[in-house]
Amino acid sequence: MRAAGTPEHKEDKMGMISEFKEFAMRGNVIDLAVGVVIGAAFGKIVTSLVDNIIMPPLGWLIGNVDFSDLAWTLSPARVAADGSEIPAVVVGYGVFLNTVIQFLIVAFAIFLLVKGVNRLARKKQEEAPAAPAEPSEEVVLLRQIRDSLQQPR
Repeated sequence: MRAAGTPEHKEDKMGMISEFKEFAMRGNVIDLAVGVVIGAAFGKIVTSLVDNIIMPPLGWLIGNVDFSDLAWTLSPARVAADGSEIPAVVVGYGVFLNTVIQFLIVAFAIFLLVKGVNRLARKKQEEAPAAPAEPSEEVVLLRQIRDSLQQPR
């Protein structure tokens, strides 16, 4: 193992930094970073859509139910003998329902995006001119004979 102050250690450190810089500047890494940032913003939009637009009318139709408040209490909150409060044990299935709906919306949006990209890819394949068929053996042989006859002797 190399000591921290040795020249070899500094070379290793510089090599690692330059290798990381090379890695970080690849196109795929930058595209991935942009995708993550856009995905996070899209997630916030979907969360707001579900929590503020979809679930309130759905809860109203069901009978003024706020899905985020739906829970199954396993053990109610109580006060211990020493006076400290023991919180309730609650299964929050309403929040889970909101999350499932958010997932379905995101999955559907991704499905539509992939479907659109696939449609564009198929159009490009259809529009691309077909590659000419390779010439037969006879044509190749005739071309070779022609080329040999054209060469100066």
